[in-house]
Parts: sequence; structure tokens; C-alpha cells
Amino acid sequence: MIDSETRCVHYHSTLDIIAIKFYCCNTYFPCYACHKESGCGNPAVWPKQKFDEKAVLCGACGHELSVNEYTHCQSRCPKCKARFNPGCNLHRELYFDV
Repeated sequence: MIDSETRCVHYHSTLDIIAIKFYCCNTYFPCYACHKESGCGNPAVWPKQKFDEKAVLCGACGHELSVNEYTHCQSRCPKCKARFNPGCNLHRELYFDV
């Protein structure tokens, strides 16, 4: 189950308020585990040449960020200033070509 700010059963702290549009299926999911459970059998990360495309959703205000904006936003939404979980950087290779 996903709450109104994009938290899921896997990541549900007050800071877990982003969803990532998975490159392979063009669908937003709160995390890689939710994506895997959805049945997409062909996971693919965002290629570097597409980092200017909108791929991250702020669960607090609904603002969409490009991969570049997200990776440089210092774990804060540039629109509403909501804080994102800085720990997400520990597994960014699951979402983005690093």
C-alpha cells in the first residue's frame, strides 16, 4: 500500500516522500521493491543522457524533478522545500546510471 505522500511498506519514514518513474516501464513507484513486486520483469536504470527528463516525484507537493535536479537538490524539494531521505543516495544505482 502506498500512502498519499508516496511512502510504502518498505520505506515509510517521514522523509520517504519521493517516487521514481522507472525507466523500463515509465511508471512511478516508491522504491525498487515495489517496482519488483509490480511484475515488471525488465528493470532498467535511467541512462545518463536522459538525466534532464522528469523522473522523480515529490510526495509532499507533486512537483516532478529531473534526475539531475534530484541528484543536486541536497535532499530537499526545490519547490516546497520538503526534506527527502538522504539515505536514498546509498542505492541510487538501482534507479540511475552512476
